[in-house]
Amino acid sequence: MMPGMAANPTIFEYLHLPENKYKIHWLEWQIPDKNETLQDYAKRMCNFIDYQDVVLLGVSFGGILVQEMSKFISVKRLIVVSSVKSHHELPKRFKFLKYTKAYKVLPTQLVSNINLLAKYAFGETIKKRVDLYKKYLSVSNKTYLDWAIKQVVCWEQEKPHPKAIYIHGDKDVVFPHSCTGNCIIIKGGTHIMIITKHKWFNENLAKLIEHGA
Repeated sequence: MMPGMAANPTIFEYLHLPENKYKIHWLEWQIPDKNETLQDYAKRMCNFIDYQDVVLLGVSFGGILVQEMSKFISVKRLIVVSSVKSHHELPKRFKFLKYTKAYKVLPTQLVSNINLLAKYAFGETIKKRVDLYKKYLSVSNKTYLDWAIKQVVCWEQEKPHPKAIYIHGDKDVVFPHSCTGNCIIIKGGTHIMIITKHKWFNENLAKLIEHGA
C-alpha cells in the first residue's frame, strides 16, 4: 500500500484483510534524487517489494506511482484510489502549472506550516482536522515536494491502465474529473476517503482482489 503525496502509511491503519490470505505491507516515500524520473523512482520503489504477484494499492500520487511500478513487476491486482487514470483527468490548474512551469516556484519551503502541507496533499485546509493531519502528513522535505508536484502535473500516461481497478469519491476536490469511465464511485467520498470510508474498503477490498471490479 502506497500513501499519497506527503502522507505516511499510517493512513492505512484502519484497513484490514483476511490474515489467513494476505499480509499487508506499507510502502513509504523515499527522498528522490532531484532529477530522478518517475519511471526510475518507480523502479527503485519496486526494490522494497519482496514478493511475487503482489496486490499494489496506491492513493492519490501514490496511485500514479503504483501504476508506474506495475510496469516493472508482476502484479496480481492493481488498485488505484482517489487518483487519476491519465493526464487527461488532471484539473485545469494542474495543466496551467505544467505549461507555465509555475510548479517550479511554488512555496514548498513553507511546508512546515501544516495548513499549507494539507492544502498540497489533500486539497483542503485543516480546519478542525489539525490533529488528524499532523498524524498523517509527515513527509515535508522540500526536495521531495518539489519533485512530487512536478511528477503529478507532468505525468504523461495517455490511457487508463488496462488492468487497474479505479476507486474514486464523488466529493473529491483534488481530482474532480476522475469519476468517469471504468471506475467504482464511492458516494460522499472525499480525497481522504481511504481514512474516512475505511469501512467500505474493509467490506469490499478482499472481494475486489479476488474477483476484480
